[in-house]
This record gives sequence, C-alpha cells and structure tokens, in this order.
Amino acid sequence: MNDHRMVLSVPRYRLVIFDWDGTLMDSEARIVDCLQAASRETGMGELSAAAARDIIGLGLPEAMERLFPGIDAVQGEALVAAYKRHFVTVDTTPLAFFPGVEAGLARLRAHPDQLLAVATGKSRRGLDRMFEYHACGSWFHASRTADMTLSKPHPLMLEELLLELNVEAHEALMVGDTEYDLEMARALGMHSIGVDYGVHSVPRLEACAPQRVVSHFDELMDWLYVPQS
Repeated sequence: MNDHRMVLSVPRYRLVIFDWDGTLMDSEARIVDCLQAASRETGMGELSAAAARDIIGLGLPEAMERLFPGIDAVQGEALVAAYKRHFVTVDTTPLAFFPGVEAGLARLRAHPDQLLAVATGKSRRGLDRMFEYHACGSWFHASRTADMTLSKPHPLMLEELLLELNVEAHEALMVGDTEYDLEMARALGMHSIGVDYGVHSVPRLEACAPQRVVSHFDELMDWLYVPQS
C-alpha cells in the first residue's frame, strides 16, 4: 500500500523577534529625510544621507549623540523633538511593509504555538502609531522599544522579551537589517538572521555571525520552516 502521509512544515523557533524599520517596514527614506530636516532646523548643518542611514535602529537620543558628537542635553532634546515633529506631522509619506512581510507573518501566525515579537529603536508612542495605522498590533505577542529599556545593541530588550514570553534564548530568533540587531542577539547566544534590503551592508551583517543573510522576506520564510513527516 502506498504511503500517503502528509509532509508538514513547522517553524524552527518558538519565538521570532523582528526589528521594525528596515526589516518589516520600508521606512528608510522617510527617516533619513526627517533626520536631515531636523539637523538643518536646529542649526547643526547638512547631514549626509549615509550618516543618517547608519544610525537607523538606535534609540533617538543615542542616534543623535552618534551623529553629532559633543552635543549637550539641550541640543540633543531639540534634535529629537525636531525629528519627531517632521516624522509625525511634516513628512506624511505613506509607509508600507516590505514585499512578503504581511503574507509571511500571517503564515507564522497560523501556527497556534508560534510567538512573534518586535524589538525596535522606535519609541513606544511611535511603534503604537504604526500598529494602529496598519492594524497590526495584534500580530505580535510582545514588543519592546528603545525608550522602554536600553537602546540596541545592548541586549536588555531581548532579555525582557524572553522573560515576558517565558522563552529560552536558544528557542528564539532575532531578525534585523543592522549590526545593532544582530549584535544584541549574539550577546545572548541567540540565533539571528540578517536581511540585506535594509540599511547595513552584507559584510557588516556577516561580521555579526548570523545564521544567514537573506535578500527577501520570502527567503526568510522558506528557511524558517522545517519539514516534518
């Protein structure tokens, strides 16, 4: 008699943690434009697009300190306030998920035991705004933002997510487009995947020893599933 057993696929990890900007959301151009506008508005001069791109993923205070070494607290607060104003009310360029993200996350969510989370350099208010606009907050079981904990590449936000969801580091995967994402995972012995359609180059991502670097969200999804007979 022929064996007609169905071959199923299950995710490799109990928990998959995603960076937001540059990994799920195609927001690089808007972030860069708003950083440049904030620099000009606060009298800090012209900011190169390359410099602005490089700090995407960090918390805003940490990003401003890296972009403008030696600034004082007042200058830092002014830069952050100007950036937020431009991002929220001045530059209203629509933001969209990268190709494959919505379908891929829906596929993961179809598994009842699969946990999903977000670890981002955005603020809590900023991430919640994205959740509301795209009606996607319910897709994730937990999230951490830079103003709730410590900025990447410190691993505290990952530690907090693991604790909240009762998951061990070896059961989780971090997915991100920057060395900040992959370094915080490596600090905990957590596996990671780099995506090369974001802001950091493939050599920078590979230097952080990810499981692999992918070029499309569909490629990530294909790798995430393990056939089970």
